[in-house]
Amino acid sequence: MVDKNRLLRQLPAINIILQTAEIQALIREYGHPLVSEAAGEVVQQLREKILKAAEEDYRGLDQEITLKNIIAMLMQRVYEKVQPRLRRVINATGIVLHTNLGRAILGQKVTEALTEVASGYSNLELDLSTGERGSRYAHVEGLICRLTGAEAALVVNNNAAAVLLVLNTLAKDKEVVVSRGQLVEIGGSFRIPDVMRQSGAILVEVGTTNKTHLADYLRAITENTALLLKVHTSNYRIIGFTSEVSVSELAQIGHAKGIPVYEDLGSGVLVDFRNYGLTYEPTVQDSIRAGVDLVSFSGDKLFGGPQAGIIAGRRELIEQCKKNPLTRALRVDKLTFAALEATLRIYFDENRALMEIPTLQMLTIPYGDLLKRVKRNARNLSKALGGNAKVEVIQGFSQVGGGALPEENIPSPLVAVKPVYVSVNWLEEHLRGAGTPILARIQKDQLLLDYRTILPDEENEVISVISELLANSSRLVEQEVSF
Repeated sequence: MVDKNRLLRQLPAINIILQTAEIQALIREYGHPLVSEAAGEVVQQLREKILKAAEEDYRGLDQEITLKNIIAMLMQRVYEKVQPRLRRVINATGIVLHTNLGRAILGQKVTEALTEVASGYSNLELDLSTGERGSRYAHVEGLICRLTGAEAALVVNNNAAAVLLVLNTLAKDKEVVVSRGQLVEIGGSFRIPDVMRQSGAILVEVGTTNKTHLADYLRAITENTALLLKVHTSNYRIIGFTSEVSVSELAQIGHAKGIPVYEDLGSGVLVDFRNYGLTYEPTVQDSIRAGVDLVSFSGDKLFGGPQAGIIAGRRELIEQCKKNPLTRALRVDKLTFAALEATLRIYFDENRALMEIPTLQMLTIPYGDLLKRVKRNARNLSKALGGNAKVEVIQGFSQVGGGALPEENIPSPLVAVKPVYVSVNWLEEHLRGAGTPILARIQKDQLLLDYRTILPDEENEVISVISELLANSSRLVEQEVSF
């Protein structure tokens, strides 16, 4: 029978652990409080393991509670503690606007602008020509208007905030008419009726789930109607026996009745995707040309910039929104303005935008160009893995993500990896736990790598991480089983 007390006495005292050369070096780098705390956690973990383990589990505990092993455990625990929670990951899923992975990534010119503003003082609210206080919105308002055709613009921290601000400013305690088929719920339980209720506006539903006609809007308008709202359904579609009122028709009603028309576009698009083989998505320019009074959209979806909610349209309505006390609570900081301004400037040349805005580049890359990258990486990965996995190029699909173009499956060549000595689930799990986590998909017992969302300078890193994991993989699995 195993003596638990003997094993407990075998645990070294924390002060002995802290005095070792390896841990003293750790203390010099990370400080005594952090390392001491981690040491206490490691020892307590081992103590609980001894007390809770069944008798047959005691085999090997003598080796596990040696000073050498405890030092290794402590070093790992400290590294885990100092590891940032928010980390760079490699997106091999093929979902371009992956909400869980931060949606749009920023291009080099944009990150350079961010760094320059973040590393020093800036003229965020200073008019350099007069030396007096200026408006933070002035840095981007003119650019937004020039690109969209709007009279004025305002930026808040996301599109949900934009919807809340517009409704609260223009329709508090008044009626807002919206089609029943557009009362959507998107990610994070963001529901249009809930936001409308929070804003103080009164929801008036018209039409049915699948059909709404012009007459439905006309019958709903009363003296208390403050706004006609059109919501882009973003991440769902109603197909079949359907009918809806176009934004231009709604604008005509609004102008005739003297009621502002507001369109919540969700994703902000400034380029016509039909030119690049994708499904049509209404652009901000289309909405302004159609006659809407206000339009709002996200900065970090199809627009390809930082998280922001952009409101554009008639000057008098924008000015009312700017004066709303909520605007200060919803305003964005200098970093968002720096990234947004840099992104907007790229859009003045559409060809440049397709090359320098990662979201656009990923969505519009020619299939042939992507196939060349995939074949090259498949060859390199196969060579690096040797006999540890089977690597092949297969046909698959990428997705837009972020609630945009939900029906769009973009044909993409994929690299499929089938490990020999470990399961594909083991490989996927360990890729997520890598120093730089790699997120991939599993299909038909293969790990799929979609190079549409893997950046060119990440290619070698992907090969290195996978090959390191699968090298001597049979031995690794045996060790895991023994533990």
